[in-house]
Amino acid sequence: TTDATTKNALLQEMASRVINPYIVMAVILVLLALMIRKSSLPEIDMDGEESADSSVDDRKQSVLQYPHLVLGVLCLFLYVGVEVLAGDAIGIYGNELGIPLEETKYFTSFTLFAMLVGYVIGIFTIPKYVSQQKALSISAISGILFATGAFLSQGYVAISFIALLGLSNALMWPAIFPLAIHNLGRFTKIGSALLVMGIAGGALMPLLYTGLKDKAGISNHTSFYLCALPAYLYILYYALAGHKVGLKKVKKTKVKLEMV
Repeated sequence: TTDATTKNALLQEMASRVINPYIVMAVILVLLALMIRKSSLPEIDMDGEESADSSVDDRKQSVLQYPHLVLGVLCLFLYVGVEVLAGDAIGIYGNELGIPLEETKYFTSFTLFAMLVGYVIGIFTIPKYVSQQKALSISAISGILFATGAFLSQGYVAISFIALLGLSNALMWPAIFPLAIHNLGRFTKIGSALLVMGIAGGALMPLLYTGLKDKAGISNHTSFYLCALPAYLYILYYALAGHKVGLKKVKKTKVKLEMV
């Protein structure tokens, strides 16, 4: 066993290793801030945009009167939750399967690599070949399949399925956001702020997973599946129908007004 002095020395050495990377990051961020400060970015005329967009639907007095936005906030909340779950909980999942810590500590990088592949695919395919709505549908369906695969398998196969969830999650943010703020008009800024608040799902979903596993006594496989499957099913609903809720009436009204 390691005595207290040796243990403290090891901890001190490990802590010192992170100093230089953080110094480099701080310098880079300062340089970026100075570059942005000195750049000649154009002024954004938000007043002009608000006056132009206010004619979308004057009957709406609150951002909460747009059901597709409210549903979109919940969708983004669940998406961020399963994204963090697939990235951070994959190590815990591997430990529960009996895989040693020396290996599980690298599992998060597998999920991140899958996300990177998804980002590259999105750059070349959306929206030129695949619409945002269709991309969200495909992502949700693949998430359902990968989560089910992890539930039904064991060992490294299950870990591979969880890592592949990174591929499913990669395109969800850029797909959900524009669908949720569509036709918000003067409420676009407030709607965007509500969507950003949906990031809280990333803090709560892992807590739900560990709570089911450790406190409710539900098995590791089942706990992960109970968190992931309902989330992906809801995301699929939003991709197919939820993003259109409340928008049809506005379109019909516009058609009638044009006919008059």
